[in-house]
Amino acid sequence: MTTSLRINDTAPDFTAETTAGPINFHDWIGDSYAILFSHPKDFTPVCTTELGYMAGLADEFSKRNTKIIGLSVDPVDNHHNWARDIEETQGHAVNYPMIGDTELTVSKLYNMLPADESGSSEGRTAATNATVRTVFIIGPDKKIKLMLTYPMSTGRNFDEVLRVLDSIQLTAQHQVATPVNWQRGDDCIIVPAVSDEDAKAKFPGGWKTIKPYLRMVPHPE
Repeated sequence: MTTSLRINDTAPDFTAETTAGPINFHDWIGDSYAILFSHPKDFTPVCTTELGYMAGLADEFSKRNTKIIGLSVDPVDNHHNWARDIEETQGHAVNYPMIGDTELTVSKLYNMLPADESGSSEGRTAATNATVRTVFIIGPDKKIKLMLTYPMSTGRNFDEVLRVLDSIQLTAQHQVATPVNWQRGDDCIIVPAVSDEDAKAKFPGGWKTIKPYLRMVPHPE
């Protein structure tokens, strides 16, 4: 029986066929961050817009030492054929690997489908894959940093995924948290575990105390 995944769990490792050849997931991640995102089915409208937009953001993720990999239960050959439609209609060539999870192995491993669901990808429709529109951000330590699941009819906001990645990477380096609607470069919050005395050394430029537990500091980078 598959247990539910949580933030800070080790991301399950797997081997899979992709449009870039076979991979071992943890080896593929290496010393990078990674985004594993799934979609319900190839040659469907919402997914076409999503994968095209993600291809357009590839350089931004690369700047952040982050690899991208897509997944659906369709065969790799379908991915290759669909990629032509994505480039034609969205203006961006898919420049990241896509996993062909035809036996539903990875989908079940990551709780995208019921663990006891039998069968393979054959005959499946977007409707029967309704739960497979998920996003995982995974760190170089192979720990899960973020999990998102969207309904089938709602395209994801990948700008938000990029924003959260910026927060994750910043807060991994500095003892800060990011407030509501934070964007890269905005002021941050000094975490409560840091005393005022320690904060003087960490943030010599000073900070603004709104409440003893709410201390705003300029972006530390």
